[in-house]
Amino acid sequence: MADADNPFQKPAPAFRPLGVHILTVTDTRTAKEDGSGSYLANAVQAAGHILHSRDLVRDELYDIRAKVSVAIANPDINVVLITGGTGMFPRDVTPDAVELLFDKKIDGFGEMFRAVSFEEIGMSTIQSRATAGIANKTLIFCLPGSTGACRTAWEKIIQKQLDPRMESCGFTRVFNMWDKA
Repeated sequence: MADADNPFQKPAPAFRPLGVHILTVTDTRTAKEDGSGSYLANAVQAAGHILHSRDLVRDELYDIRAKVSVAIANPDINVVLITGGTGMFPRDVTPDAVELLFDKKIDGFGEMFRAVSFEEIGMSTIQSRATAGIANKTLIFCLPGSTGACRTAWEKIIQKQLDPRMESCGFTRVFNMWDKA
């Protein structure tokens, strides 16, 4: 709402709920044991967005890429949150699977995630290959598999960027541009 004393202040943009798909990359967890995916599902809904779908996939390059490809082809999905597979070990292939699909990489996300994670876990954050990008007009965030890392990414970065009332220069501006195209 605009301030009556300031005629130049624009009203805050309206909230727009986004359709979100959550993908957990794991060789070891079941849906019941998926704490990070459950955290993200609850956080997305608490923020007023729509949990469109949720899935698990093995730590296999082409399996991950196939699941993400299906999600970004769905016009009802605006955001894909992927948890798991972003480390530096041989089975951690999520960034390798997904970055190939990006039309644009959001370099600042990985940089900012490691910066805020440093405050919580110290130099261990250097092992994270968290990344983000845009593919087929869909935002994709690749997060570590720990619930704590997902909480950090959601609460300190992603949630604010997906709510135009909090960050009018956030990622939601991209959706407004696509709507006009």
